[in-house]
Amino acid sequence: MKNFFESLANVWKIEELKNRILITLGLLLVYRFGAHVTLPGIDATQLNSLAGQTKNGIGSILDMFTGGAFSKASVFALGIMPYISASIVVQLMGIAIPYLQKLQKDGESGRKKLNQITRWLTILITLVQGPGYIYNLYQTLPSSAFMLGFDSFSFLFSSVLILTTGTVFAMWMGEKITDKGIGNGISLLIMVGILARLPQAFIQEFSSTITNNNGGPMLLVIEIIIWLLVIIACVLLVMAVRKIPVQYARRTTTGDFEQDMMGGNRQWIPLKLNASGVMPIIFAQAIMFIPAALAGLSQSETSQSIAGAFSNMFGFWYNFVFASLIVVFTFFYTAITVPTNKMADDLKRSGGFIPGVRPGAETSDYLDHIMSLITFPGSLFLALIAVFPAIIVSLGVQQSWAMFFGGTSLIIMVGVAIDTIQQINSYLLNKHYDGLMKSGKNRKAVA
Repeated sequence: MKNFFESLANVWKIEELKNRILITLGLLLVYRFGAHVTLPGIDATQLNSLAGQTKNGIGSILDMFTGGAFSKASVFALGIMPYISASIVVQLMGIAIPYLQKLQKDGESGRKKLNQITRWLTILITLVQGPGYIYNLYQTLPSSAFMLGFDSFSFLFSSVLILTTGTVFAMWMGEKITDKGIGNGISLLIMVGILARLPQAFIQEFSSTITNNNGGPMLLVIEIIIWLLVIIACVLLVMAVRKIPVQYARRTTTGDFEQDMMGGNRQWIPLKLNASGVMPIIFAQAIMFIPAALAGLSQSETSQSIAGAFSNMFGFWYNFVFASLIVVFTFFYTAITVPTNKMADDLKRSGGFIPGVRPGAETSDYLDHIMSLITFPGSLFLALIAVFPAIIVSLGVQQSWAMFFGGTSLIIMVGVAIDTIQQINSYLLNKHYDGLMKSGKNRKAVA
């Protein structure tokens, strides 16, 4: 513990790192403050019915990702999710549209153009989602909650404009954190929104188990232990890699290469067990909205039964289909984001080879085979973590607290925390300090 505090002290000794952390904390504070600013024209004292809509089911997911802004009719009610949707669309369209493929290969200039396209698409998506959110307010809140008049055009126009501005401002803050702060800004905004719900969820569970004598202190301790074990499992999932040994040929004085196993430079290629990250869960979550929406268009008994099954995110059929989609999307997203052909070509151009495997097409096939082998257990593990909150709920845990036992929220929190700590570690190591996960003593500079 002493070494840990020494490492924290070392963080503040690095001026650039200290400034980046302060910028990050300041922008996150602004984002959290905006999440409590209600849209002009709405009586904030009459939002209880909207908060009740987001306690269970799909609404709770939307409210979690926005840090409670969705249930508060906040200026950040749509949060950063339109930007996430736009990023996914641009990434997927890059597979089919040659112009976007060209931009992906153009380096920094191409990246800037793709970011600009993503920004404009974010605005377009927000302009579509904004009226839908306002319509939901009309259907949920009493007419007296609208101080500018119920179902008035002035309220609709001003609210959509403010929601769009709020999303753009949140997007700008996320990009500024990435450029001037520490960590991935967009991911940090989502993580902070998720963490904002954690204290309230824990207090509710504490009140249920201790105050109401629903299990007692021992049950709460068991729940916390299980929660910590799930977090450890998520860390292992995020960090797990399969190391593929690589041998680099040694260059001789004449300029030729020698494939000398003893003289070459030995390295390895890290293939991640979960190369797709949290994206399969996000894709699957988006698909799960469709069956309930389509079934809701019909008034037949079968349609209403389907709508009910797919509206209950803790039900069996919802989670069975959800887990199946995650497995499918994990393979799909891994296939489009892990370019084994390019990896094999780059390895061949650099004079490297995998022992026992011929360079070129055979190396590509070998890497693709290994990715398929490790992706399957990775996808099953990811699906299990995604549906674990439903398992916890079936054991009697409250839904708000169970949401932190897995799913998108926990994977995002673990992934963002690891990425941020790794960036801080890189600053410490560059300044000859040990990282946060090591002893906090100063390291001698290497001459």
